[in-house]
Amino acid sequence: MAISTARSRRGRTRTILAAAAAAGLALTACGGVETTTGGGGSDAGWPSGSVEMYVGASAGGSSDLISRAVSKGLSDDLGASFPVINREGANGALAAAEVAKAPADGSVIAIQNASLFTITPLAVSPDEVTNLDDFDVVYGVSRDDYVLVTNPASGFKTLEDIKNANRLVKYGTTGVGTGAQLSAALLFKTSGVDSQAVPFDGGAPALAAVLGNQVDVASIQVGEAIENIQSGKLTPLAVFGPDRIDYLPEVPTAKEQGLDVEVTQYRFMTVPKGTPQEVKDKLIEGLKATYATDEYKKFNEQNSLTPMEISGDEVTAQLNKDKQRYADLVAQYGINLRDEG
Repeated sequence: MAISTARSRRGRTRTILAAAAAAGLALTACGGVETTTGGGGSDAGWPSGSVEMYVGASAGGSSDLISRAVSKGLSDDLGASFPVINREGANGALAAAEVAKAPADGSVIAIQNASLFTITPLAVSPDEVTNLDDFDVVYGVSRDDYVLVTNPASGFKTLEDIKNANRLVKYGTTGVGTGAQLSAALLFKTSGVDSQAVPFDGGAPALAAVLGNQVDVASIQVGEAIENIQSGKLTPLAVFGPDRIDYLPEVPTAKEQGLDVEVTQYRFMTVPKGTPQEVKDKLIEGLKATYATDEYKKFNEQNSLTPMEISGDEVTAQLNKDKQRYADLVAQYGINLRDEG
């Protein structure tokens, strides 16, 4: 597969970034990073103090790395500290709950993932659903596509090979209520293949399982799988976005291969509901300035991220559209995400 030399260095860069993220988290725990908040509203000339940026994932993962890249850009442009606070668990719901109840004064912000609002509600009880109405969606960040991968030893080279397997196919996902779970569940339901879900707590263990032949295939975010795809340790079978992606241009979409499966993950900046417009406007200015830097553009490329730098209203419209579309598909194919793994 023809992929540029610059992209082949992506794995090394992600390792360096993950190490830096872990080091930053350790400094926070030791008091090496200021965590005193006081973002203040418009009267204080936001940001007048450090602004906590919550992330619903552990250090080193995609959500964490994106948050830290944006944090650095905002710090550089706005001249304040934006410490990242990791609150992993429940596909981001634990962090979201803290942000929702935080003061609406610009002292707390968060980059959140779409699946928490569009897919997780299909997998949890009503009282566990995170409500988008508890937040103001400020601006879009980026899209992180899913790819179905297999170990070359499986013999699978296309989705047609899976359809013709005539045996139980075990598939790994990155957890319940995630895009990885829904994309794989839809793929096997629409293709009629006998399958068994094997859920893992994140992309890394799912990746290890398919590399070790513990599962036949796995739906994983492109940025987490691409190094092993480039090295030939994994064979990509399909991407689940609406179109092929620049980072894997030779890999067809599921739709191209005759299956009505389109599931994407994307992230966006949020603040507690009722945050002053002046704060949101300043935050948007800082985001746009960050996105325009060569450093951030290189970060997106190194991590296989597709920019989704659109207004908060556009993000909200996309979230509502995807939420309804996923709910319709789950009902159409009789998928129970709680039981599918």
